[in-house]
Amino acid sequence: MTFSMVGIIGAGTMGSGIATSLAQQGVSVCMVDASDEALARGVGAAKKFYDRAVEKGKLSADDAAAMLGRISTDTDLASLGGCDLIIEAIFEEQSVKEELFGRLNPHLKPETVVATNTSALRVSDLAEAVDDPTRFLGLHYFNPAAINPIVEVVKGAKTDAALYDKAMQFCRDTKKTPIACKDAFGFAINRFFVPYANEAVRLLDEGVATTAQIDRVARDALGVAAGPFVVINLVKPKIMFHAQRNLGPHGAFYSLAETLAERGDTDYSFEIGEDAEGDAGADQVIADRLMAGTFFPILQELDEGVASAADIDLGAALALRFGKEPCALMDSLGREEVTRIVALATEPYGHALPESLAKVGSLRG
Repeated sequence: MTFSMVGIIGAGTMGSGIATSLAQQGVSVCMVDASDEALARGVGAAKKFYDRAVEKGKLSADDAAAMLGRISTDTDLASLGGCDLIIEAIFEEQSVKEELFGRLNPHLKPETVVATNTSALRVSDLAEAVDDPTRFLGLHYFNPAAINPIVEVVKGAKTDAALYDKAMQFCRDTKKTPIACKDAFGFAINRFFVPYANEAVRLLDEGVATTAQIDRVARDALGVAAGPFVVINLVKPKIMFHAQRNLGPHGAFYSLAETLAERGDTDYSFEIGEDAEGDAGADQVIADRLMAGTFFPILQELDEGVASAADIDLGAALALRFGKEPCALMDSLGREEVTRIVALATEPYGHALPESLAKVGSLRG
């Protein structure tokens, strides 16, 4: 195993999910959080996952007990001093993460690797808060981390190349599928998924259609297993608010939809009724706008070399369950149609058309 002792900071949904996954693959994990109550909830989530696997006949009771036994907990960052790898999985706010890394620095061995599970912040910016940025990178697990196979492995500006390769191998060793990513806000997958969901909220704000209609069209147009509002409610709108806000440096198209901006990080959910009917004209508007919200960011990130078209499609299929892989879908639609669709995102917001439009038809080679 490339890393045998892993520390995880944060026992919430993501931290406990990562711990559950790693312990299942034979890795010893020390999970740290500020309170014993949070740690108990995190361990409880792991136990619940293993117990269900036993009930379904996927694990023996002995194996489940051994996996749970690999997860230790502590409220003191000093307990992570012996770890080979430490993964930060706390609140998605740069200042909060930087403050944490400042407190973690004194407890690190010179050879310890530190990773952030940030979903959208630039790894290179966060790396400046650690003593050795060459030993810092992004390991972005997708929710639910216990079962979702995709991990974005993000190379910061100062990340050591050999260490990066080691992190890629670690993902493979622990039965994950790594996607190599250049550092950029949103990386490969959230770079398009969050704006796609944001565009769904814009359509609702503009009175184009209901949440149920938008979800139905999304399932048809992009083959998604669940429409954007079902997913937003699962993830929580306040999480989408922070994620979309963190994409703001990419330009005007990435500005927050009105409802997300007004309600911020308050606790609420979108009401999704059962009436998903709509006329053909409205359906076409919805489909075009959702595809524009997906295609434009992808073409931009292809221009920037963030990830390959094949890896973007892999992430869309495995992490997000897009039945129609977006780069392959663009190739099938053709350059003229994709240009028409993407203009719906560029023209209202003053963006230039991405250069990668010229490659549509052969994005996947």
